[in-house]
Amino acid sequence: MKKIAYYISDYGYGHAARSIAIIRELLKQYDDVEVVICHSFALAFLQQSLPQERVTYRRIQTDIGYILKAGSLEPDGIEIEKGLREFLEDDHYLIEEMIFLKEMAISFVLSDVSFIGIAAAYEIGIPSLVISNFTWATAYDGLIDRYLHYYLRNQYMKTTHFFRLAGSTETDHVCEGHLNLSFDFLSRQIEKDEVQRIRTSLSATSDKAIVYVGLGMKVNVGDVNSWSLWDSPNCTFIVSSTMDVQHHNVVSIPTDYIESQHYIAAADIAITKSGWGTISEAILGETSLLVVERQSLREDRDTIAYLKERNLCEVIHWDALPDFVLDEKRISTLKEKQPQGWLNETSSIVKRIGLVLESSE
Repeated sequence: MKKIAYYISDYGYGHAARSIAIIRELLKQYDDVEVVICHSFALAFLQQSLPQERVTYRRIQTDIGYILKAGSLEPDGIEIEKGLREFLEDDHYLIEEMIFLKEMAISFVLSDVSFIGIAAAYEIGIPSLVISNFTWATAYDGLIDRYLHYYLRNQYMKTTHFFRLAGSTETDHVCEGHLNLSFDFLSRQIEKDEVQRIRTSLSATSDKAIVYVGLGMKVNVGDVNSWSLWDSPNCTFIVSSTMDVQHHNVVSIPTDYIESQHYIAAADIAITKSGWGTISEAILGETSLLVVERQSLREDRDTIAYLKERNLCEVIHWDALPDFVLDEKRISTLKEKQPQGWLNETSSIVKRIGLVLESSE
């Protein structure tokens, strides 16, 4: 039995959602694989989504992610640097992870996109693989001092393999591994019957737009009830259960509903920050995208550039969002950019993981 430690970023639900897709497919394709998930923030979500016997859980903080300015989607560089220094203090994580990997007889480390398991795997001589559209080294570019940036960059260079996802601008020298491959989008499986059920429940018609609004689980943007957006004519809005919006045309995803990719696919338009997980689910669900732009984040710039090059989105700045109204012309423009024909790369990625596992035996 191959035992894999899967380190999932603690920033929001997007990394957890796409890791769920990978793990489900891993267990489906390979009956000799066990997965130990290392994570904390969305642990309950992961446990609900992956009840299989061959999955166990270890609660541990895997990274600090982004720290945002109050009431904004913009990052707070000072707080990020402070939090990162505290997280890295005395390299305590490295010794702890080395002990864990040895005691649990882990034979392979997967990461999206925490560096702590990679560094520990390198020290004890077991292979590792990063699956991501970015690393925290590039994500923090311009937000932290150069010495911290150099440290993070060196940690990612210790990974054995790197699978880049759509929009990644990571270069080969960031990961000097044996296998560097590129893939497009992946997501949890989207079931057409479930999507149609949701659209029927929302009374979807050709003259009404269903609009998903997702700003992320770790984003506190204050009171959004006063936004003009909710007064857009002929629109029904879908929001997460954590987004408190009280309007007659706004529907919250039920708190106990964990397969939110179906609600995104049921929408005609998704208004979202450029979180890769939501964007990927929108692309594969053939939902038009209006992406909230944050120029201060390199990850966002890279993702938006990728989408624009392929005519897959329109963009709006965060400051313009409260006064934005979806009128008929804007809806028509967005629908013209409906993504079509993109394939879910989950199965292809997992087949490649299988080959890597076989070669590392």
